[in-house]
Amino acid sequence: MSNSLYLATILAYLSLRPSMHPYENIPLNVAGYLVAAWLILSHVWMLVKTDDAIEFLKKFPRNHLAGAILMAIGMFWFWLLIVPFKSPIGMDLGEFNGAKNILLLAVPVVAYLMITSVKEFLAVRGLGVVCLMAAAPLLAAAFQEQATGKLLIPIFSYAMLTAGLFFVGMPYLMRDGITWATASSGKFKLLALGGLLYGIATLACAILYY
Repeated sequence: MSNSLYLATILAYLSLRPSMHPYENIPLNVAGYLVAAWLILSHVWMLVKTDDAIEFLKKFPRNHLAGAILMAIGMFWFWLLIVPFKSPIGMDLGEFNGAKNILLLAVPVVAYLMITSVKEFLAVRGLGVVCLMAAAPLLAAAFQEQATGKLLIPIFSYAMLTAGLFFVGMPYLMRDGITWATASSGKFKLLALGGLLYGIATLACAILYY
């Protein structure tokens, strides 16, 4: 548990850095379209295929294949950020640059051990790592922007960061959350409608203001 929380803290710290390159060059409207597309498509699916969505979500926390894929994606993404040689998304770690040579080998080893050794809730932990990584470019896109409605992007990003920390450190909370959200079809559809409306609002701001 402590190791997972330590890893999540490092990932969140890196995600919160506003000067990451080339993330800082991502236009706000591109970030808005991406967030809107994800929210709208996923929540429309939840509303149209409610039974399938509920079944998928209930099985997701213990889906080892999905966990292996998500963990591999998240850790590879993290690895590209901290490698000591040129990377398309490499970043300066400041006083921690000296640790890059160690991390070059340590990150793949940790990823392999997580995928092969963690049997419980690997999918949730993998999703948590991806959430922590994905928040960084979204925050960078919104950094110092003055557009109307731009707070929709940081709010979504910080929600991902918070969820990512809990998913990595306390993955059973996602299982409990899914159990609560899927207790009734009506509740599930209401929550899905809320996500859909957030996506529509983000899309409207991306078209009109970003």
